[in-house]
Amino acid sequence: MQTSAVAETPVPPRIPKRPSRKWAPRFIEGTDVITWSRWLWQTRFAVHPKYWYIAGFVSAASTMNLAMRWLQNGMYGEQLARVSLAKQPVFVIGHWRTGTTLLHELLIQDQQFNFPDTFECFCPNHSILSERFFKTYANWMAPEQRPMDNMAAGWGRPQEDEFALCLLGLPSPYADVAFPRAAPMYPGSLDLSGLSPSELARWKRTFVKFLRTVSFRDDRRLVLKSPPHTARIPALLDVFPDARFVHIVRDPYVVFPSTVNLWKSLTSRQCIQSAPGIGVEEKVLREFRVIYDRLEEARPLLKPGRFHEVRYEELVKNPVGEMQKVYAGLELDGFDAARPRVEKYLQQTTGYETNKYAITEEQREKVSREWGDVIRRYGY
Repeated sequence: MQTSAVAETPVPPRIPKRPSRKWAPRFIEGTDVITWSRWLWQTRFAVHPKYWYIAGFVSAASTMNLAMRWLQNGMYGEQLARVSLAKQPVFVIGHWRTGTTLLHELLIQDQQFNFPDTFECFCPNHSILSERFFKTYANWMAPEQRPMDNMAAGWGRPQEDEFALCLLGLPSPYADVAFPRAAPMYPGSLDLSGLSPSELARWKRTFVKFLRTVSFRDDRRLVLKSPPHTARIPALLDVFPDARFVHIVRDPYVVFPSTVNLWKSLTSRQCIQSAPGIGVEEKVLREFRVIYDRLEEARPLLKPGRFHEVRYEELVKNPVGEMQKVYAGLELDGFDAARPRVEKYLQQTTGYETNKYAITEEQREKVSREWGDVIRRYGY
C-alpha cells in the first residue's frame, strides 16, 4: 500500500529540548467530585483494573478540588462577579492540528493580551487560591511535553480552555479522552447542538465565570484557543457580540493523519479505560465535518473586522507578514509594538524539527470523498 509523508505542525518549544520524564498527571485529576461521580455513573464504573489506583487518586483529588472551589468562591466570589470582560476576547479557531497553537503563541507575544495557561485550565476549580503554590513548588507535577508532538509544556504555557470547561462539568468531547470505550459521552457537545436550553445557559454562565477567574489578576484582553469553538460561533457571539475570530486552515491531507495521531496519543496517556484500537479515523472524519459545516453556517453572523482567515502554509512561510494581516483583518491596534517580540520568538524557535506521519492511498481517497467540498473551498 502506497503512503505519502506529511509534516507535522512546526510549533517549537520555547526552551531547549532536554530529556523528558515519561510520567505526567492525568488532566481529569483537576475535576470536582460531583463531575467525577457523574462520569463514573455514566460509564457504569467501567475503569480498567490497571487504572484503579488512578481512579482512587482522582476520587481524593476531586473531593479536595470541590472543597477548595467552595473556599475560593467564599473568599473571592463577590470580587469575581465584578470582574469586567469589556475587552471582548479574540478567539483562535480551526480544526485540531491546523496550527492553532502556533497562531496562539504568536498572538500572545503581544503584551496587550492575556491567555488561560495550563494551570488555570487543568485546575479550574481553585486556580486563584492555589496557583502561586503549584507554580512555585509543584512544577514537577506539570507535563514537560505534549504527547502528540513533544512540544514543550508547563503550568505557565498557553492552553485550550476546553479542558477547563470539561473539568468544570460541562458537556465536552474531551471527556472521551479519559473514557474512550464510552465515547461519545456527550453527543452534540462539539457544536453544543446536544445541549438543552437550560444546559446551554449553564454552559455560557460557566464559561464566563471561568474567563473572569483567568482575568481576576490580569484584565488584559483574552486570546482563547480551542478547536471546538470553531463549531460554536453563534453561542460565543451570544456571550460576546463584539468578539473577534481568526480562523486558521491547513491542508486536510496533512490534518487527517496528524489528528488521528493526536487522539491516539492523548488517549493512551490520559485514559482510565483500555483504549479501543478502532474508530479513531471515523471520529476524525465525522468531527471535521461538524466543525466546517458549523463554521460555514455561522459566516453570515460574522461582521467585517471581526473575522479573518489565514492559511497555515502562508503563516509558516511569512509569519510576520501574515500576523500583520491578522491585526488588520481583526481591526486590532498594536502590531508595530508587538513586532519585535514576535520576531524574537521566531528567532528563538528556529530549527525545530517537525514530526512526520504517513497517509495511505486508501486514507487519501477517504479524505477526498468525505471532505472534498472543504478541500476545494480552501484551494487544496
